Amino acid sequence: MQLRFVGCGDAFGSGGRLNTCFHVSGEQVNFLIDCGASSLPALKRYGILRDDIDLVLITHFHADHFGGVPFLLLEAQFGKRKRPLVIAGPPGIELRLTRLMEAMFENSSSTKQHFELSVAAIEPNETREFGAVKVTAFPVVHGDSGGPFHAYRIEAGGRTLAYSGDTQWTDTLVAAGHDADLFIAEAYTYDRPVKNHLSLKVLETHLPEINPRRLILTHMSDEMLRKLDTVQHTAASDGLIVEL
Repeated sequence: MQLRFVGCGDAFGSGGRLNTCFHVSGEQVNFLIDCGASSLPALKRYGILRDDIDLVLITHFHADHFGGVPFLLLEAQFGKRKRPLVIAGPPGIELRLTRLMEAMFENSSSTKQHFELSVAAIEPNETREFGAVKVTAFPVVHGDSGGPFHAYRIEAGGRTLAYSGDTQWTDTLVAAGHDADLFIAEAYTYDRPVKNHLSLKVLETHLPEINPRRLILTHMSDEMLRKLDTVQHTAASDGLIVEL
């Protein structure tokens, strides 16, 4: 199974990086984790066939994680996609998606699709199965708007992948990432406290509890990117491929 960082940037495109979007593929799975506003051109840049994607998992409703979904759906509609597609995320996703579609492309939410589109809400602490993908959602802390906010623990292809989403430190990250084959964690700053975000130094104090087999840092600010030469952990970059 393979994970590609289609985009690993923050909301401001720090370092020229694209918005958050991870593509996971294997013999039985083909899905996205988040779909930020820049995701469609990024998917095309890396030659990822959108019609093969079965599932899009959304961590929260900020545009750098969710804003690419209307572009993905409109391309699927005009491209005559036939394969079913599931868009899944926190409670309220169906209304949020409708509002986003209408804000970006008026009347698009009422257009009858040529393919089966399902929108599924995942409650905090709920485990759902989407084909061969088993997903458990953990509530995290990222402010008052754009939520609810999830971290995910994902089991697929005999591997466990965890993703913090955007969050300040919360103990639910221990359960989400514990012993995971890969833990993708936000490291927005190096050591500076920023409300609703995670710093590398705070993350490092909890790594013994989480105990991931592999850690990759993502969603880094310009400040954090300038310090990467001093960091011992792997940092994501747009296009990076990881074998799971």
